[in-house]
Amino acid sequence: MVKLLVVMIAAVLVVAIAILSVQNATLVPLIFLGGQTVPLPVGIWVALALGVGMLGSALLLSLLMSTKKSRP
Repeated sequence: MVKLLVVMIAAVLVVAIAILSVQNATLVPLIFLGGQTVPLPVGIWVALALGVGMLGSALLLSLLMSTKKSRP
């Protein structure tokens, strides 16, 4: 049941990003710490942020789970 929920959430996010990309195709450069990035559509930036957040949370959860298992 949990795996189905995870897949459904991921599918909804992919569809939402696709709709956002189609509706808003204007190129947007991000300025971060004084540096400017390559202009990309908003949907691509959202997808990148979502992907980095998912990878970061998965890494954090795996690190937390490994420390809990190693404790006696």
